[in-house]
Amino acid sequence: MDDTSRQTSTAHGPDHDHGTPPAAPCESPPDLPPSPVSLAEPPPASLRTTLRRAAFGVVAGAVLVTGAVVAVPDDDQDAAPPLPGPVSRAMSATAAGSPASLSDLTALIGDRQEWVGTHPSDARSWAVLGSAYVEWGRRASDVAYYTRAEQALKRSLNVQPGERGNAAAWVGLASLANARHDYTSAKKWGETVRARQPKQWAVYPELIDAYNGLGDYPSATKAVEKYAALRAGVPSLGLTAEMYRDRGWREDALATAQDAANRARTPAEKAACLSRLGELAWERGEPEEAVAQYGAALRTDPAQHAALAGRARALAALGRTDEAQRDYQAALRKSPRPVYLLELGELYESLGLDGDSADQYTKLRKALAAGKERGVDESLLLGRFEAAHGDAEAAVELLRAEWGRGHHSAAVADALGWALHRSGDPDGALEYAEQAVDSGGRNASFAYHLGMVQRALRDFGPARRHLEEALRTNPQFSPLDAPRAQEALDTLGLPPAGGPQDMQPAAPPAPEPSRAPAPATDPEPAPAAPEDPAGEAAQAPGEAPAAAAGPPGRPAKPDAPKAAAAPVKPSAHQSPAGR
Repeated sequence: MDDTSRQTSTAHGPDHDHGTPPAAPCESPPDLPPSPVSLAEPPPASLRTTLRRAAFGVVAGAVLVTGAVVAVPDDDQDAAPPLPGPVSRAMSATAAGSPASLSDLTALIGDRQEWVGTHPSDARSWAVLGSAYVEWGRRASDVAYYTRAEQALKRSLNVQPGERGNAAAWVGLASLANARHDYTSAKKWGETVRARQPKQWAVYPELIDAYNGLGDYPSATKAVEKYAALRAGVPSLGLTAEMYRDRGWREDALATAQDAANRARTPAEKAACLSRLGELAWERGEPEEAVAQYGAALRTDPAQHAALAGRARALAALGRTDEAQRDYQAALRKSPRPVYLLELGELYESLGLDGDSADQYTKLRKALAAGKERGVDESLLLGRFEAAHGDAEAAVELLRAEWGRGHHSAAVADALGWALHRSGDPDGALEYAEQAVDSGGRNASFAYHLGMVQRALRDFGPARRHLEEALRTNPQFSPLDAPRAQEALDTLGLPPAGGPQDMQPAAPPAPEPSRAPAPATDPEPAPAAPEDPAGEAAQAPGEAPAAAAGPPGRPAKPDAPKAAAAPVKPSAHQSPAGR
């Protein structure tokens, strides 16, 4: 059960949680309140209540639980300290663009539901509630909350359109679109806010997600830089570290992520930073370090569910498969993300537990179908699953449609290339597999897929290089595919001695044989043949020509092997044509 709590205070004001201790834990926030259309407006508020509502509106109107804006600068030394209580803690966290704890997020949702139930014309509170639903749906992997979020955000815009100052609801819609993997819509909402309010720092994380989902990495980089300029701190350091990781700059990513972890203040923020360090360690092929970082994240905040799945992945790489299964199952109980179902199913399959893996794959299909009904686009994950474990041709069709929608990320390129390869079209797969490797940083799975495509095309040199790269990047990147990569590499064997034939220097042409002078009429022995300019003995008439000429000043050795040429080391930034 999640470590969340529900606010139980009966006060009606927005800031009624003065010192209220958290209530008993609950598994999910309260249900959506009745339709606001059927609720009557409350009687006129007293002067004190009106002032309190106005003060709250300054903050709540600019706050989004996904990291949106609060109009109070961090460096205001004269500002009053935040009021105690879970709702205020959630507001403080989001004011800094940081994650709130699940218990505080639950309290905020309960508080805003109660408030809008009696104040249905409070557009700002509807925006806060809608954005809180998005965040809860993401972290608990409960897509039903996306529908609730859409209702709340639309209600906010009905009360106060975005053009009249309700940018918070627009940012909330961008966040909802990203959560549903509708990156085109997220980009639209985000760029609408940016065009009107370029310094609205809250919109940039949503733009970053949208650009990355569309594969527009230059725009994502600019958005990260703008966000860091507008809102320096732990959240911007985290996004900068991820940008460095996606570029393949591992040392910069690690240093920046560590800086973020050192600066983090709240348990939820610290745990998120530690979990990112665990992910970076895993991608570097350091599972022991990954286990340590994920464990630290869970000790800091037990509700950091992503760290459970990350630790399971690293434990499986270390051969501690019983512990890995335990962590995967715990993660699925708390946050049943479809990707966890796929990873656990593949772990079972690698262990020969075919029945358990089939059960996980069945659950995966059901989860993806349920998400689709709620408007979540899971084409990428479904395409990956079908290409590896189901109908490869169906995966191609699904992923071509995803590509056609403008989702040109490295992940989609990799999945489409692999689906084409698995469906028997390695020629068509090559372009997408190369694009994934070129734009996806240093990803072991991408390198493995490209190597296997090149192997199918009998392009053995590049195939060997990319398979080696996959295993060098992360020797245990997948319980199923890492052994396959090693097996494929073993079948390719070692490169030929001296490198490929076309990389050998051409042998110099043999010199023209010198003709001996005509013999004299008297039977005297013929004079010795003179040496030619290259220092080789001239051919006698009627003799076979020399097999090969040696270097100047050195006699030829007809049966000597060619000198080995040093292999050419490919550049890290070599173009696809150069490979």
